[in-house]
Amino acid sequence: MPYLKPLKGRLLIAEPSILNDNSFNRAIILITEHTKSSSVGFILNRPLEYTLQDLIPEIESDFKIYQGGPVEQDNLYFVHKVPHLIPDSIAIDNDIFWGGNFDSLKELLNAGTLSNTDIRFFLGYSGWGSNQLVDEVNTNSWFISENDIDDIFCNNSDSLWRNKILQKGGGYKIWANAPNDIHLN
Repeated sequence: MPYLKPLKGRLLIAEPSILNDNSFNRAIILITEHTKSSSVGFILNRPLEYTLQDLIPEIESDFKIYQGGPVEQDNLYFVHKVPHLIPDSIAIDNDIFWGGNFDSLKELLNAGTLSNTDIRFFLGYSGWGSNQLVDEVNTNSWFISENDIDDIFCNNSDSLWRNKILQKGGGYKIWANAPNDIHLN
């Protein structure tokens, strides 16, 4: 896999070297914004025990909520692939959008129009200041991958990090089957 730069729409994959980082150990993050002054993304493989209806009772939906990152964990965010249904969506990459009109979203959810392969909800986000993400990539905390829309909206987030490590190949393969707590090995 060639070296890629962090860009909006790409995935950050936590290097095995950050095993002791509770926030980002084995994280896969969709980069939703990357500028000279900051970067923002959402962790794709950290489902929480909450559903959307647990957080917003007037929405009749059992969609899972994911931990988006350690910043602003009391705010709900969403990415989706249905901008034609959710006005004011912000394009991230081909077929991937961020946010949009929440009233329209509530109507769609209560009508049962959306499936869990159309949208993903997050509490909090992951954020980096000026050059911080580039520095972390350069010090081997992350490697970058092109996204696959199936990775973003998949229902099996448990194996996502493992699969990306296997795709990277080489010396990374040994980490694919390592336990979450390396001390158990």
